[in-house]
Amino acid sequence: MLPIDPHADTGRRAWLACPNCDHGASCAECRSGRNCHTHWQYLIGNEAAVLHLQCPSCAHFWSVDTRPGRGCRTAA
Repeated sequence: MLPIDPHADTGRRAWLACPNCDHGASCAECRSGRNCHTHWQYLIGNEAAVLHLQCPSCAHFWSVDTRPGRGCRTAA
């Protein structure tokens, strides 16, 4: 498991599902599309519409293009 990025800040969060552990899968608030207080990801940075995220539960790091029709791309 990777350590949490040193640039991770709880003030910069995103509410997208983690493709590795999906820690909010059983949460009714997450499934309803609302911003849950528990199940969020660190927003490490962005390049235009591409968000770089890290999960606080499993430390998985990935990028996702938020433009319509785009999707997740896992960082190597």
